[in-house]
Amino acid sequence: MSDRSRSFSLTAAHVAQVHRAVADGGPGPGAQLHTDADYDDWVARMTKSHPAPGLPTLLFAYGSLIWRPEIEHVREEIGIARGWHRSFCLRMLRFRGTPDQPGLMMALDRGGQCRGVLYELPNDDLEGQLARLFRREFTYKPPNSMPRWIKVETAQGSVPALGFVMNRASSFYAGSLSLEAVAEVLARACGHVGSGAEYLLNTVTHLEARGIRDRNLWRLQALVAECIERSMEQRP
Repeated sequence: MSDRSRSFSLTAAHVAQVHRAVADGGPGPGAQLHTDADYDDWVARMTKSHPAPGLPTLLFAYGSLIWRPEIEHVREEIGIARGWHRSFCLRMLRFRGTPDQPGLMMALDRGGQCRGVLYELPNDDLEGQLARLFRREFTYKPPNSMPRWIKVETAQGSVPALGFVMNRASSFYAGSLSLEAVAEVLARACGHVGSGAEYLLNTVTHLEARGIRDRNLWRLQALVAECIERSMEQRP
């Protein structure tokens, strides 16, 4: 049996075991949130620093932007961001985790390479598109996921693209964790928008649909399934 023909270990049935109704606890004490003026400043900053003015704007998606793009796009292709890799290094006390059971989400962290999807954004209303995108991608100050122009390799050559990379200065940066440690978190954590297991399954499923096999994520989905099954066996 070829590697590509293997079936997922993590399934919707596993995800259902982790899911639970969780109220949104809000941003938490002492949290500083971005204001409309802050977002306007980020939009102005990124449009002003656009590395290829006049050319189509490309967005690099590596995780949930693949299965929930949020904004319109006119074309997509596969690209490789060298110098960055997918990492479950973003600690979540909200959204897909709680203060009592923190979760983890992926970010682009330094080192390695990442194969993902490049979206070409429509030429009209770039500022409006970025405003919606930034409000989705970062909430707290300083931003967890920093907007940055990165280089992405395509079949036609290297192109500049907008990516969101991990801000290691953020208090939510979890550092480099083993796959086993990440699996234990994703097999338990759930917030008001869903669980870490659901997030992982959605990401791996949509990567596979585009012919992208991330070896770490493939191993991780199997580990999360094992953790959930062990937890089910231990329940009275």
